[in-house]
Amino acid sequence: MSAGRVGTALGEALAAARHDVVAVHAPSAAAQERAAHRLPFARPGTVPDVVAAAELIVLAVPDTELAAVADQLAPLVRPGQIVAHTAGAHGVQILAPLTRAGALALAIHPAMTFVGSAEDLPRLTESCFGITAADEVGEAVAAALVLELGGTPVRIAEDQRTLYHAALAHGANNLIALITDAVTALQTAIDGADGAADRATVDGGATGLGEQILGPLVRASLENVLALGPAALTGPVARRDLPTVQRHLSALAALHDPGVVRGYRTLAARAATQSNAPARFRDTIEVS
Repeated sequence: MSAGRVGTALGEALAAARHDVVAVHAPSAAAQERAAHRLPFARPGTVPDVVAAAELIVLAVPDTELAAVADQLAPLVRPGQIVAHTAGAHGVQILAPLTRAGALALAIHPAMTFVGSAEDLPRLTESCFGITAADEVGEAVAAALVLELGGTPVRIAEDQRTLYHAALAHGANNLIALITDAVTALQTAIDGADGAADRATVDGGATGLGEQILGPLVRASLENVLALGPAALTGPVARRDLPTVQRHLSALAALHDPGVVRGYRTLAARAATQSNAPARFRDTIEVS
């Protein structure tokens, strides 16, 4: 068990499911503090210590480190141990050194973002997990483990893990960039050319207004698209209101950040395609 953000949340969930979380590897000061606070029942130890003590080993490490960690653990694991990694972009082939040593390799990726706080545990237990294993026995073990954690197991084929991970990154990670740009533009509009944000509300409060305005709208849009798909689209693209879209692009250009304009143009064109707008309408957005 690793004491990063994901590993710590998984450790808490395993303990809540009455698994004995016996040992944790916490190499950094931050990880040691996190483990002491949230996994006090787990004994801190070196990698060999953790492998020797555990029947289930959770590798909650960055994707780029996983292959090296698998090589490191190969001489340490014993037949029958379960080794599960949490990397989204990989299946179980990357753990081949461990399977050759007799371990059962699993990929169990929680489709959730983690911030390192107490909020992580309830979010984890409500998540879907992308699971991959080498055979039906492994899939059954992975599914049972996820169900014990309170999550929903979803089988992802080995050769589809990268696409699965790309979809999650596009929908969640890239959303951060989108909302950040929108908040910046909105806050600029609130501040005005004369910097008069202190007059934006009745009480003069201006802190976090961009987030406050966008929050309910974005949450409603997210719920709508998850329920209705592209039919949830509203706004100028849905109305085929090209003049308004063009005015938006001009206003965004005044921010002097070409990336914001490119992002708006690209997503507006995608929305036009997804809502079956005429090709000419979409093409005009892309070049206007």
